[in-house]
Amino acid sequence: MRAIVITRPGGTEVLEEQTRPRPEPGAGQVRICVHASALNRADVMQRQGSYPAPAGVPADIPGLEYAGEIDSLGPGSQMWEQGTRVMGIVGGGAHAEYVVAHEREVMPIPPDLTWEEAAAIPEAFLTAFDALFRQLDLRAGERLLIHAVGSGVGTAALQLARVAGATVIGTSRSSGKLDGARDLGLDIAIDSSEGDWISRVDETTSGKGVNAILDLLGGAYLSGNLRALAPRGRLALVGLPAGRIAEADLGIVLHKRLHIVGTVLRSRPLEEKIAVAREFAERGLPLLESGRVRPVVDRVYSFADIRSAHDRMEADSNFGKIVLRWD
Repeated sequence: MRAIVITRPGGTEVLEEQTRPRPEPGAGQVRICVHASALNRADVMQRQGSYPAPAGVPADIPGLEYAGEIDSLGPGSQMWEQGTRVMGIVGGGAHAEYVVAHEREVMPIPPDLTWEEAAAIPEAFLTAFDALFRQLDLRAGERLLIHAVGSGVGTAALQLARVAGATVIGTSRSSGKLDGARDLGLDIAIDSSEGDWISRVDETTSGKGVNAILDLLGGAYLSGNLRALAPRGRLALVGLPAGRIAEADLGIVLHKRLHIVGTVLRSRPLEEKIAVAREFAERGLPLLESGRVRPVVDRVYSFADIRSAHDRMEADSNFGKIVLRWD
């Protein structure tokens, strides 16, 4: 099979298309013939050498999500039939023509979606769904702040939160991304490149603050997050592209009785990832099937042009998901 391989840590020049043996599905697993995948920040970090793949997945083949069809069934696998259109997340290895996954992590592709649209769903929507409803317990009528609202996870979280009845405030350093987020239903857009985004949150909430924050950036945003949260507010920290180190006034945490949780899907135990996938399949897929939420595809690249896809993500030029497909 063809596969995108990280030959050594470094820039995009270390990415090569190579031929590798097809993986064989083990007990309870299925093998998927991958038609499309998507690029994630974790793939860029893995290429750079700062985010190694977890145990049990290829160390040099990136890719956290796939859209394709069941190609082969492992021993004891009974949930799916060969040829079924499916999508899902894996710990790595999805930037190849074939990938294996546990059958209970696999989700069906809604009938009207293309391979490219389906590939834009798993990582973004599962991460957003888990953070909003399993970690933050977001409820109707609450105010939610999303940092990096124009990202893949940000656009998914925005749509899911709006369907759930929340008021959504979003930040971005790009006016174009904020315009795109407004088209998806963003209630209040804040250009964080213009200065004090915290004052804008305070102004738009009449000093009440927000009930929950989905922070996809990390770094110095932590201090502002604590100030922006209402009493008994909740913060979910999902990404750290703005930095791993931050200073904050912990007195605010105590005084407001805040809840702070860090979350990541890639390194979780199998059963936890299965639980997220099964719950999203039950509650989230009907929203995609009905069109109430939709995958946001920024641009589609051939895997032969993988280096350009990485360049676009590193430049932070994408609104929504960068999708990759095999020609």
